[in-house]
Amino acid sequence: MSKTVRIGTRESKLAVIQAELVAAAIQRKYPDITVELVKMKTTGDKILDVTLDKIGGKGLFVKELDAALSRGEVDICVHSYKDMPAEDDPELPIIAVSPREDPRDVLILPVGADAPTPDSGVPLGCSSRRRQVQFGELYPDWTIASVRGNVLTRLEKLDRGEFSALLLAAAGIRRLGLWDRCSRVFAPHEILPSACQGILAIQGRRGENHSYLAHYNDPDAWDASVAERAFVRRLGCGCGAPVGAFAQVDGSNLRLRIMFAGDDKVVRRDETSGDRKDAVQLGEMLADKILAGGAIWAEK
Repeated sequence: MSKTVRIGTRESKLAVIQAELVAAAIQRKYPDITVELVKMKTTGDKILDVTLDKIGGKGLFVKELDAALSRGEVDICVHSYKDMPAEDDPELPIIAVSPREDPRDVLILPVGADAPTPDSGVPLGCSSRRRQVQFGELYPDWTIASVRGNVLTRLEKLDRGEFSALLLAAAGIRRLGLWDRCSRVFAPHEILPSACQGILAIQGRRGENHSYLAHYNDPDAWDASVAERAFVRRLGCGCGAPVGAFAQVDGSNLRLRIMFAGDDKVVRRDETSGDRKDAVQLGEMLADKILAGGAIWAEK
């Protein structure tokens, strides 16, 4: 299978590492394939002084990559699946997903800090309302402020003293080789992860041959992502809503846990289990229960 595969990726260090993981997997299986990374800056990477829900949501991290894929400038794109819009593009389908990295959230302290300091007068940095709501239940006295930028930029802001701590995804910290920066890891029952957190999504063009990725696609992560995204998609709220979804696959069984906080500030949690073949229905059923209870989220 002698050919060249051009992989589109954001230009941040973490995004490049993630694209390199996919490239390495392709070349291990097909050493005669040449893989090239095509790096680009997205709108979401450029606008760092406004929260995502005010400037267009998660799509700002993919639209330049989508355009390059549509124009044929790249053959596939690698994304953090949690950063993709809930609605799929049938012309640019997800063709494979990675095995799931650590899905949890972690607390990061400044270099040299031995313990959290919630009463320091310096806020904790976190832009995710999902994390803010759940962390607020655990530490109601800790002030939280929004922080934008890639992981390394956020860590620089933390170590300059702009924040007393950060809440970040464990997967990115592990992939960057910075696990020693973690002060605390939150179990899913403490802070439920974002839908597809820890999973990489590989996107291609409809109708093309992507057989070189068949060996890479992870069936468990695929079914988990289907259930999680079905819940978020059916719920129909924007990217700024406090919503989490976490599925675990065990043999033929799939367990899905969800959380949602509406405008009434009530945190709703639920879960269900069933056959993994029914991943979409399981996700939609939990969303319907939330909607039937009258919970809504209006973008602020």
